[in-house]
Amino acid sequence: MPERSSIPVINPWIIAISVMLGTFMEVLDTTVVNVSLPHIAGSLSASTDEATWVLTSYLVSNAIVLPLTGWLSSRFGRRRILLMSVAGFTVFSFLCGIAPNLPALIIFRVFQGATGGGLQPLSQAIMMEAFPPEQRGKAMAFWALGIVVAPMLGPVLGGWITDSYSWRWLFYINLPVGAAAITMASLFIWDPPYIRQQGRRVDYWGIGFLALGIGALQVLLDKGQEEDWFASHFMLILAILAVAGLIFFVIRELMTRDPVVHLKVFKIRTYSTGVFLMTVLGFVLYGSTVLIPVWLQTLMGYSALEAGMAMLPRGLGSFLFMPVVGMLMSKIEPRKLLASGLIVCSYSLYLLSKLNLNAGYWDIFWPQLLQGSSMGLLFVPLTTITNDPIPKEEMGNATSLFNLMRNIGASIGIAAVTTTVARHMQQHTHDLGANVNRFNPAANATFESMIRGFMARGMDMATATRQAYAALFGMVQRQAAMMSYIDAFFLLSVLFLCMLPLVLLMKRPKHTHGAAEAMAH
Repeated sequence: MPERSSIPVINPWIIAISVMLGTFMEVLDTTVVNVSLPHIAGSLSASTDEATWVLTSYLVSNAIVLPLTGWLSSRFGRRRILLMSVAGFTVFSFLCGIAPNLPALIIFRVFQGATGGGLQPLSQAIMMEAFPPEQRGKAMAFWALGIVVAPMLGPVLGGWITDSYSWRWLFYINLPVGAAAITMASLFIWDPPYIRQQGRRVDYWGIGFLALGIGALQVLLDKGQEEDWFASHFMLILAILAVAGLIFFVIRELMTRDPVVHLKVFKIRTYSTGVFLMTVLGFVLYGSTVLIPVWLQTLMGYSALEAGMAMLPRGLGSFLFMPVVGMLMSKIEPRKLLASGLIVCSYSLYLLSKLNLNAGYWDIFWPQLLQGSSMGLLFVPLTTITNDPIPKEEMGNATSLFNLMRNIGASIGIAAVTTTVARHMQQHTHDLGANVNRFNPAANATFESMIRGFMARGMDMATATRQAYAALFGMVQRQAAMMSYIDAFFLLSVLFLCMLPLVLLMKRPKHTHGAAEAMAH
């Protein structure tokens, strides 16, 4: 690493673009493969359930590496870790593209997730330092833009590439982006003077407990609904391993002299409150991101690509409103912006909970545009407030934990909403089905009308009766499924409102002036 005097003075926006190229690529890969799983399974002669390990393997390795990023940066240098991460992610993207079978693809996805795991906290830490404290609002507006928009573009881009070319091109498109990111990072990124490669003792026990706890938790959350949670012995064992691993990890990190993760940063009230809010934000953002395309495809008859296109308003709202929030940061107290974001996002989810099976495109468009706009009010102030009291020496460690908890919140959110929809659908099917009987005039009239319709097609009475029963049960199931999605959207809406009092626990950031130039340079 060059001495401070030899480090060139570089425009912070060039630094921002340099680190966000790789980060955007990595975040995009968390969702771009989702809609292509049936194609991957068919191409590699595997079942769709087996193919879901392509997602799980990536998320597990990604989650394990995330909290280690701060320690890796202090031990090997932040610039070196950044270059190794981007280079590794690019190489393993190519290997995923040429994978001859499913086991090979899963192994390459493990390494792809591991090498990409550090890109989010590294980019955030570098950008927090590249910009002076009074301009961090605009830096976080740019960072949040990539973090929020990339997961929303993933399903659209994935559906289009898979339909137009092949699922392998989902990985090949990373090659030019990765090459550009490596070139820019090597030219414009340098370690600050207080980051020195430290030869401290390696806490192997801490790393081991972390890998066990986070890895088991991630697999549990990703596969729990498929296995009916604790009805499966495998899921029960994973839960025990996750709890034990995380408890022993916390004890180890608080007692050892050279921890891999500095948990004492949670003593800062503003930071710990902000991390909790970010966990909830990940829960709601990714939970609703999963709900909407599934609802559109299973109940509304949308194709995968059409469902992805229908979700574009969320990305559009974020893209348009993030710069506005950057400007507002210098004029309005950030905590007020954060509280406004919670209210607006809660209202957008409430609007989604009022939809029905007759909803058209514009009924879906406006709530999503509103929700996308609210993401700016949430991510930018929350990131700025949370990291404002963190010393520069702890920034890498703090951003690692910040991003880890967002990802864990996302995994919990996805697991929670899918379980909620499945359980509520069963209950609503039972309740609605109980009203479909011979004593219900409306049900009888519908049933008899169906029989007459089937008989008009040339069916005999027995066949027409069976078809009418099947059609009536299908109607009950569709209505029950719609009601279960409404329940999930409403619960997410209430959850956001419950977070409002926590904003009062956070201290007003000391440096917000200057954010008015957000995205202007």
